Amino acid sequence: MSPASSMSPPGSVTHHLTARLRSLRAERGWSLDRAAQATGVSKAMLGQIERGESSPTVATLWKIASGFECSLSSFLVAPPATTDATLFRSTDAERARPASDDMLVAPLFPFDSRMGFEWLELTLAPGYVRESEPHAAGVTEHVLVLQGSMDVFVDNAWQTLHTGEAVRFAADRPHGYRNLNATPAICHNLIHYAAGQPA
Repeated sequence: MSPASSMSPPGSVTHHLTARLRSLRAERGWSLDRAAQATGVSKAMLGQIERGESSPTVATLWKIASGFECSLSSFLVAPPATTDATLFRSTDAERARPASDDMLVAPLFPFDSRMGFEWLELTLAPGYVRESEPHAAGVTEHVLVLQGSMDVFVDNAWQTLHTGEAVRFAADRPHGYRNLNATPAICHNLIHYAAGQPA
């Protein structure tokens, strides 16, 4: 990634991430030390992310989101306008690599507090493995495989899901995703937050 956030285009995921992290710290009056304590991400790494000098992994993004009690999608795109109007979205238009690991994410429907969930399309590259720490209490994930097959780590074991198969699980415990195949795996991931959870 370019070493200066000013080099990130204003509409890019990187630009939004750095601006969002700075804004959250300012709103809370948190120092980098305080943010590091809340998120479990080092002060040095947080500083590098804010300056656009380092691209975090998806796991790191989740740790930051959990520490700030925010949704993951709030670090990827601007929140949707509060409206009851019909909303059309395109995965092709939204798909991007928001982190340093080989996962593409399309935030189809970013978190909306009225709905309590965010809806993402995930593309796992061949060989991709991500083990996630527990999210905030009450977070539930729903995964539906659209293309290929993938493994989901739930209930202390890797379970294989094929095209058209789905799973719902409590995400406030260790879980993970992997694609050990030679072709990409694509899935939808609907993440539901407990009432009063994130900003």
